[in-house]
Amino acid sequence: MGTVERRGAPEEGATGRGTALREPGTPDHGVPADEAGAGRPAGTEGVSIPAQARAGYRPLWVEEPARRRRLPDPVRKAAVRAVLIISVTLIQAMVAFLCTLAESWLAFPMVISSVVSTVVATWSALDVWVTRQVWNQRNGVVSAPSSTARSLRRERRRARRQARLAERTQERIRRQGGAGRLSHP
Repeated sequence: MGTVERRGAPEEGATGRGTALREPGTPDHGVPADEAGAGRPAGTEGVSIPAQARAGYRPLWVEEPARRRRLPDPVRKAAVRAVLIISVTLIQAMVAFLCTLAESWLAFPMVISSVVSTVVATWSALDVWVTRQVWNQRNGVVSAPSSTARSLRRERRRARRQARLAERTQERIRRQGGAGRLSHP
């Protein structure tokens, strides 16, 4: 339960600020003692708010559903890795630039490491893209009829059906105890 704001104009005799009601037992943090009970009759600090009075109030925020779905775990891991590598690369480039301006001996090694780090950062950004494409293809997100994932699922289903059929046939032969064989060794 949280604080709710009052809708509409404050009552007569109340201060110009809007007042907020709170749940019983919650302290008035950050509110001076003289304003803690502002807008309420004396002696009603611990009294709960009736349902009729609550009808005129609205919550401070409203939960909204996410606009996009969460990234799959492998893709999210690759993205986090790429962000970390790119941020380290930017820091290295900035240090290399400042060392060059200061004519420090560290400028040359930092420039070399920045170049190498830029290659690694580019590779990590491509890794995010490739990981996303692979995940989409393996998990059947692409809904085109030629989707690789769909044909793989179809093949797996066919293999499972054949395995079940072979198992049933073997079980039937075992139950019959070999009866029906043409010859016995």
